[in-house]
Amino acid sequence: MSLSLILIEMAGWTGAALILGAYILLSLGRLRGDSAVYQWMNVIGAAGFILNSGYHGAIPSVAINIMWIAIGVFALWRIYRGVRSV
Repeated sequence: MSLSLILIEMAGWTGAALILGAYILLSLGRLRGDSAVYQWMNVIGAAGFILNSGYHGAIPSVAINIMWIAIGVFALWRIYRGVRSV
């Protein structure tokens, strides 16, 4: 297994761990959905999925994770602007 393949697999597994960890922490009440930490965990996790899925040719996974990042970036933009959801 080449170094680049190992790094791509690590990106995928790290992405999975970040997204799952964010969801667990949200479900346990340790993070809020409108927190920057939660959103960053999702954005970085989705980026890992995009690298891994793109390499393996899983285009539907790439597409959904691009949308996942877009949602996270929008949420971060709102957080940093000080806009709170009602």
